[in-house]
Amino acid sequence: MGLLQTALTAIYPPRCLGCGDMVDSDFGLCGVCWGKTAFVGGTVCDSCSTPLPGSAQDEVVHCDACLRTPKPWKHGRAALIYTGMGRKLVLQLKHGDRQEIAKPAAGWMRQAVAEIADENALIAPVPLHWMRLVKRRYNQSALIAAHLSAMTGLEACADLLERARRTPSLDGKTKGERADILDGAIRVTPRRRHRIVNRPVILVDDVMTTGATLAACAKACRAAGATEVCVAVLARVAKDA
Repeated sequence: MGLLQTALTAIYPPRCLGCGDMVDSDFGLCGVCWGKTAFVGGTVCDSCSTPLPGSAQDEVVHCDACLRTPKPWKHGRAALIYTGMGRKLVLQLKHGDRQEIAKPAAGWMRQAVAEIADENALIAPVPLHWMRLVKRRYNQSALIAAHLSAMTGLEACADLLERARRTPSLDGKTKGERADILDGAIRVTPRRRHRIVNRPVILVDDVMTTGATLAACAKACRAAGATEVCVAVLARVAKDA
């Protein structure tokens, strides 16, 4: 560690992302907060990363919901369950201006992305409407996507997708209502379309609930010529969470 870094560490010691207590390194969680964070592991649905009972070694499995209504993407992965500390981190990143959370978030997602990504895959964040982006000042999904690109070596395109119109919050809406709201609302940015023709895409978002927004993005990518689409999110709202 250099003298400058040593001095900075003395003045600004590393703090836990969850509670603010001192930790050994930047962008980490203390033991207590780590214990409150539900990381996705074990047997999960290959499409939406919902935890499933049993052990399926090297076997592709799907939850009942994805069997009934297959997702318009090939694979879906999540790093955390949207509960406890996972929920707190997502909300702080999304609404609390805690942009520093994006880097460790990408680190937790890195291995899952490596498992599903083709070497030529293009990483693209779920877009915000420009009015919401102006209000929030940043797109949390784009921050995660940028760090994932740096960590995996995969190319990223921050503005591959755009919101053609502003949509209301999907909170509390039914699956059908969400689909209606998002119908035609997301498209591939015309000047970026050439970047995904005959190429796989990895869609990145902060949280997956029903997957309606990711489905709209995936359909837009496929319509614009992507060979396949996979999704990666920081957190998954589990059915039993």
